[in-house]
Amino acid sequence: MNTSVAEEETRASGPGFDSAPVPHVSKWGRESWSRRAPLLPALVLLILVTQLPFVATLVMSFMSWSAQPDAPPKSFAGVDNYKQVFTTSSYRKAVFTSVEMTVTIVVVSAALGLIIALLLNHKFPGRGVVRTMMIAPFLIVPIAAAVFWGNGVLQTGFGLVDGLLGNLGVDNAQNISFITDHPKLSIELELIWQWTPFMMLILLAGLQSRDPEVMEAATIDGAGGWQTFRYITMPHVRRYLELSIVLGTIFIVQNFDSILGMTGGLNSTNIPYAVYEVFYSAKDYGVASALGVVVVIGSIIVATFGLRVVSSLLSEEEAR
Repeated sequence: MNTSVAEEETRASGPGFDSAPVPHVSKWGRESWSRRAPLLPALVLLILVTQLPFVATLVMSFMSWSAQPDAPPKSFAGVDNYKQVFTTSSYRKAVFTSVEMTVTIVVVSAALGLIIALLLNHKFPGRGVVRTMMIAPFLIVPIAAAVFWGNGVLQTGFGLVDGLLGNLGVDNAQNISFITDHPKLSIELELIWQWTPFMMLILLAGLQSRDPEVMEAATIDGAGGWQTFRYITMPHVRRYLELSIVLGTIFIVQNFDSILGMTGGLNSTNIPYAVYEVFYSAKDYGVASALGVVVVIGSIIVATFGLRVVSSLLSEEEAR
């Protein structure tokens, strides 16, 4: 029997034998294609909606293109638009404003989010209701939150802050113009109020993923609250803190609604609002496109770092 099998194998591998593809390889290819084919419409739609407009914006950023009545015809401008972005004082100020506001909002929101997450991580009556109320500001539509803060909280004369200061006995409280005198601070307060719950949710998830046995062992060994926080809690939530900071930075650096709804760009113009002004007011499509490309590149850099943080976080979770 073994001899006949060997002879069959010899004949199959000898001259004149037409080798055929392995059946299971072809079957695997067909199964792989059958799984991926339903995703093609979504992929094509994603490319049409996101990539083609970006390519068009990139092309426009290298053109001299203005819709003003006395503007010259469209022409290729090279990198002149990008030079104008980085050499014009108003555009440079918009870049610095974006960086300043983003750093302030992210740092303060992360710190407050960590404090609130530590408090909500303890059990107390009504904790579920308090958690729901704490995340409510993040669920409000951004432009609605901006209008609420601009007209209901910080508005001169009848805002909530004016009323509170007046009840506390502050002289001329109704004449304090927060939005006019401190536009960037007003926007930062509104965005901190809205983004602190986002930071809190991520950090609270990190706190709840701590190993209870480790915490119990630290308590048995006599570790105090500060020692537990410094040597156990912070190293554990560090990745969650980095993740919240990166994601918050990606969204906050593109903020437009708060500036439009509260100050209208008064001493608070960031890059997205500068794009809006250049495109719709000055009608300089080339410079506006260059500003938009700068925002996208900056967001991609931050997003790349964020993806690495997420990958590292997932790798640590899988290694446990």
